[in-house]
Amino acid sequence: MSTNNKTEAEWRAILSPEQFRILREKGTERPGTGEYDKFAKEGIYNCAGCGTPLYKSSTKFDSGCGWPAFFDAIPGAVSRHEDISFGMRRIEITCTACGGHLGHVFKGEGYSTPTDERHCVNSVSLKFHDEKVKG
Repeated sequence: MSTNNKTEAEWRAILSPEQFRILREKGTERPGTGEYDKFAKEGIYNCAGCGTPLYKSSTKFDSGCGWPAFFDAIPGAVSRHEDISFGMRRIEITCTACGGHLGHVFKGEGYSTPTDERHCVNSVSLKFHDEKVKG
């Protein structure tokens, strides 16, 4: 379900101004303000831009960072890109289907998760569904 061919005007028409700022302009929500930071229901987190399933609730953990944190994505759903903005070297994560900015992934921070990764995701980039995903 590739939606990379949407124009900026089309994205502006379907996303809220805050969703557009984060998903399309690589913005960041303020820490501790996101809807899913302390959220703990069972289900699937989809891309707020295109609806693609990105994360299962079983991979979400409380990192205390102020944003929703996951230790792994649904296979193939999230792409990684080097981000050298703000004088830092980080790994940006985007929705593979539409290219929407999700946040960043950090490795080796010492969390007791199976991957030792923290996918630090903006709540605005996500839409939760309390349905099960197969597999």
